[in-house]
Amino acid sequence: MNDGFEPRFEDFRLVTGAGHFLDDERATGAAYAAFVRSPHAAAGIRAIDTGAARAVPGVVAALTAADLECAGLGDINLITPVPGGADMVIPPHRALAGDAVRHVGDPVALVVADSEAAARDGAERVAVEYEARQAVTDLAGAVRPEAPRVWPQAPGNVAVDWHGFAPDPDARRTLDDAFAKAAHIVRVRLINQRIVMAPMEPRGALAQYDAESGRYTLYCASQSAIVLRQHVAASLGVSAETVRVVTGDVGGAFGMRTTAYPEYAALLLAARMTGRPVRWLATRSEGFLSDNQARDTVTEAALALNADGRFLALDIDALASMGAYLTSHGPFIATANFARCLPGMYDIPRIGLRIRCVFTNTVPTGPYRGAGRPEANYCLERLIDTAARQLGIDPVELRRRNLIQPAQLPFKTALGTVFDSGDFAPLIDAALLRADVAGYPQRRARSAARGKRRGLGVGCFLEIAGGQPGEGAKIAFPGGSRLLLSIGIGPSGQGHATLYRRLAAERLGLPVNQVEIAHGDSDSGVPSAGAVASRSTMSVGSAVYAAVDAVIEKGRRAAAHILEAAEADIAYRDGAFEIAGTDRRVSLFEVAAAAGKLVQQGLIAEDLDTQRSVDALPSFPNGCHVAEVEIDPDTGRVVLAAYTAVDDCGRVLQPVLVEGQVHGGVAQGVGQALLEHGVYDPASGQLLAGSFMDYAMPRADDLPAIAGSFHPVPSRRNPLGVKGVGEAGTTASLAAVINAVADALPPGAAIDMPATPEAVWRVFKQSEKGAKP
Repeated sequence: MNDGFEPRFEDFRLVTGAGHFLDDERATGAAYAAFVRSPHAAAGIRAIDTGAARAVPGVVAALTAADLECAGLGDINLITPVPGGADMVIPPHRALAGDAVRHVGDPVALVVADSEAAARDGAERVAVEYEARQAVTDLAGAVRPEAPRVWPQAPGNVAVDWHGFAPDPDARRTLDDAFAKAAHIVRVRLINQRIVMAPMEPRGALAQYDAESGRYTLYCASQSAIVLRQHVAASLGVSAETVRVVTGDVGGAFGMRTTAYPEYAALLLAARMTGRPVRWLATRSEGFLSDNQARDTVTEAALALNADGRFLALDIDALASMGAYLTSHGPFIATANFARCLPGMYDIPRIGLRIRCVFTNTVPTGPYRGAGRPEANYCLERLIDTAARQLGIDPVELRRRNLIQPAQLPFKTALGTVFDSGDFAPLIDAALLRADVAGYPQRRARSAARGKRRGLGVGCFLEIAGGQPGEGAKIAFPGGSRLLLSIGIGPSGQGHATLYRRLAAERLGLPVNQVEIAHGDSDSGVPSAGAVASRSTMSVGSAVYAAVDAVIEKGRRAAAHILEAAEADIAYRDGAFEIAGTDRRVSLFEVAAAAGKLVQQGLIAEDLDTQRSVDALPSFPNGCHVAEVEIDPDTGRVVLAAYTAVDDCGRVLQPVLVEGQVHGGVAQGVGQALLEHGVYDPASGQLLAGSFMDYAMPRADDLPAIAGSFHPVPSRRNPLGVKGVGEAGTTASLAAVINAVADALPPGAAIDMPATPEAVWRVFKQSEKGAKP
């Protein structure tokens, strides 16, 4: 679209093949690595024999957990605590499994060789003697008393049993009283199936060690080189300054590239032990068994309503699979992130929570686009639609009756979160108008005439977009008429270079082509918490503004000396400092060039190179999405016939970037709603959906043209007025699509995600059987 801004700056380089990804990194004398992975979901390790592997021509080393332990590598855990004081079982996590394996794909050995082929040959010759054990992959089954324990120190396989930010027995009694007095109680049991993230670019790394300096360097795709450095250093047990992480272009992230994986520490130690750089690039099959997976929750929820359909109380009891090990944010996502999105855009005065994070013999789960938000919103919106059907109230009308009103903002929820802004009723009206809901009965009739069932679903949402901890921005003047803007977050398609160059250029009154952007090197020293949680523009944009303002303030002092005027008389405009009311001017770049000398002369304290950090408060993006589906009852095939998204992401800085984020999020949500499912065999623990032959990904023809628009209400919490948008499409689309599917099914029929043709066909067949006398 032509929105009056320059095209995405990054695109030409990437689409013409000039990108620089992990596999493009080269190092002289590099060796290649291959990992030996467990074929069992649960087994003890009796012995590992690497002798045959070491005998393979070209093999340099074959390492096991014992070798890494002798080299000083211990527990690689770095777990974010959950708020509320709940105890958490944090079992050890080693780079290579030593005494037991706990999921298929658990790494047990590392072979390093002169070539990739030799490394793989050597890995195939590592002999591991396993003692197979009973595994548990089903989440609901894992908490049963008879279930095998993944970890002996976790009774019932529960890592943490969480009852909210500040558990209060009185609040529980008040909640129970609200349910006891309710005119209506509606209950649902919902499954958020396991998702395989499957980014375009497989994981990999190039590990180096400099013996002279004792410093490690890791070339690796990440969402922030600074964050990954912190986690890798903690894994190695060294200071952060001892590690450098370098990230180039990234072929998809979605949360899975936030923190360190077991392989990274093992590769860095292998580089140290062999004295050579070590390269590793996962195969797609390997990624299915080792990349963090996501979702995998079972939620039971109850909504209490009065006789007029007003919401009185919400009670949620959820199970969330952690997989075999805890990842850095796994428990936090399932608990705090989930809870902070409640009660959406609705006024629900009482909320009860119990969330159990559960170990299973599966690949660990971690952040994936939405990270707790889609699970919370799906629960709430499916519950409201169920209530509407049971009470005989139009689903949109039931939502309207319970919206947070403008006069209630800022609104403090029953869980203590404060929503600062929103305009919910007009936003819903805009979505219904854009989706032409008034014309839906005619479209449904046309579908029926062709033997098809049509359904319409609404998915409203309000989610938290995390601002804290802070982000930094650094401005430097390398010479000439150039400004270098360094940021700490790592882009993976969002358009960071396009936006942040523009923000800096506009605030300084410069042509955008005079601003260059740098990212991806932890040695930059720019603080960062990563491109996660839809927080980048709130945090980085605010830091860019702060750094620019500081440059102007420092430049005003320097310009006063250059122009021989009082500092109070110096104004800044259009890239230059001037004496107000005169034509005497000096450009920003001239002041920057002279500032160093002025510092040496003691006339000013600092040159114009500037770094600033900002702790931006969270924002609360919201919206209303409307989906229409058409179903063939004979085959169960679901066609997403139309999709409308109206979003409040605060001030819209560059529409093409925002639209891209919404479209991408919707695509991933539709994939989960209709197609994707990481299925494990309950007996063997094998991942049955272990390749794209068995794991269905959304394609272009699975999606209609998305009709999108904005209903911006500026956030009061950052100087740009922006809210997050990167996860909005995913958060809204799950409920919108499944509510539409449910609307098209026979009355009383139930469906869980994914609504595959087989699952939908079975619902219709079951309905036919039930209708027979």
